[in-house]
Amino acid sequence: MEQYFDIRYEFDVPAVHKAIENQLAGGKPGYICVADGNILTMVHNNKHYRKVIDGSIFSLCDSSWVPVFIKWLYGYQRTQYCGSNIFFDIVSSRKYRMIFLGTHQRTLNALQQNLMQYNPDVAGMTFKELPFCTVDEFDYESIAREIEEDGADIIWIALGAPKQEMFMNRLKPHLKHGVAIAVGAVFNFYSGLENAPKRCPEWMHKCHLEFVHRIFMEPKKQLKRCWHIVVTLPSILNRERRVKKRKRKQMSHK
Repeated sequence: MEQYFDIRYEFDVPAVHKAIENQLAGGKPGYICVADGNILTMVHNNKHYRKVIDGSIFSLCDSSWVPVFIKWLYGYQRTQYCGSNIFFDIVSSRKYRMIFLGTHQRTLNALQQNLMQYNPDVAGMTFKELPFCTVDEFDYESIAREIEEDGADIIWIALGAPKQEMFMNRLKPHLKHGVAIAVGAVFNFYSGLENAPKRCPEWMHKCHLEFVHRIFMEPKKQLKRCWHIVVTLPSILNRERRVKKRKRKQMSHK
């Protein structure tokens, strides 16, 4: 794991999957955050939310721009491992029993049908809509009991940031087993529904233009997010520059 911009990232894909295996083998519950630009901004601006992200096993880099910034500041080559990728990798591996929580039941039903082409086992797994309420209003004890009875190893959560990360943090103390992973819009991406948001074309992804695609898909929501990122980014980068200088001083005194 490596820390940049106040987030503990795991960039190495085999290490990500090994850590999940070890967490499940150890019998202790945990959660993984999928950190995009929106989460990066909220971690910078909200100390309470930063503690929620810090409480995870680690975070995955869901932003194609974070590796660019790391390369610019440190000269290190790092790669993105986004929510869509880990979702497909784990589902198609057929290694785990999973439970899918969040969003609307129509989307969940379509998701289940669509995922069966990659993993026929999902036909017997649970796809459950969570109630529309605040983070404080969820019955975490009841949800954890249902997960335990289900026997799920991987708990997929799709509630949108920052709600889904806070949900996992609140749920963890009630769990006896399992790794929760928050994947935001990924349920929509893999649902196959005609009007559901879709992933951007590969060329846009390679050019770091996925945010443009998301703006066209959900303009009201994404324009607000992008604006917060743009106005916060100079402060985030300046803070990381200071961290870099401090690290260099510490290394020089050793």
